[in-house]
Amino acid sequence: MENLEVMVTLFIIVILGYVLCKLGYMGDKFDQKLSTIVIDITCPSLILSSVMGDTLPDRTLILPLLGVSILTYIILLAFGFFVPRFIAKDHDAQGMIGFTLMFANVGFIGYPIVASIFGPHAIFYAALLNMPNTFFIFTAGVMLIKGEYSIKQLNPKILFSPAMIAAFAAALLVAFNIRTPELIAKPVTMVGNITVPAALMIIGSSMARLPLHDIIGTPKVYVASLLRLCIIPLSLFFLFKALGVSEVVNAINTVVIAMPAASYGTMFCLKYGRNPALMTEITFITTVASIFTIPMITLLFK
Repeated sequence: MENLEVMVTLFIIVILGYVLCKLGYMGDKFDQKLSTIVIDITCPSLILSSVMGDTLPDRTLILPLLGVSILTYIILLAFGFFVPRFIAKDHDAQGMIGFTLMFANVGFIGYPIVASIFGPHAIFYAALLNMPNTFFIFTAGVMLIKGEYSIKQLNPKILFSPAMIAAFAAALLVAFNIRTPELIAKPVTMVGNITVPAALMIIGSSMARLPLHDIIGTPKVYVASLLRLCIIPLSLFFLFKALGVSEVVNAINTVVIAMPAASYGTMFCLKYGRNPALMTEITFITTVASIFTIPMITLLFK
């Protein structure tokens, strides 16, 4: 019930973004700038804030989490680049569907959900699991959105993106048991707290610019949503369970992967001048449906 309440609360913020766009407070240019702030400033702050407290997360889980995360995204690459061919014929649609299959909304919805289930320090574990995500979303993810499947898109500079730097820094703080002064921890935490409502309002604002029949979705939207919310996380859960992965690590990884489609997709569409309609449809449907699917999936490890 608690997880259901969290999901409903987050969805209400999506509706707020929808209303704010209709009232003229949000729109294309504002959403683009706010998206950049979320990607480069507030989300990295949220990652850092997860290791800024009196009690640090268990550092013995760092390597197991990284190992599971790398294997997870190797599997997700196959889903992202090959499965969409069986769902849509249009090349652009295949790219956007592939993006939604690969990338879950970890930074914006996943972290608060993980914290509600496993405790606030589990955000750090989720951030470690999200490190390959951060790399691939700005490389493979950009390829899929732009429809340009070229090795030239693999820019090593992504390793120095704000989110990656924050994840590396958080891992070092935990590995060396470094306590952050409260004078630094408080402002970082306050800025990080902006991430969730800002990202959800961007999703709502994007929805507001779609015709009603587009928000309802098409068959390919529902097929992609079923894969994103149920088939992919359940497949990975039972795979890692069979491989003997720690129950805690497997549980957190499953919750992370079971999130709705990443809102980065909509923001990337805006950034690279792509039509965000299909991406916003899938983001909307998966966000609504996750209100029910995430609590059901958590029953696997209760």
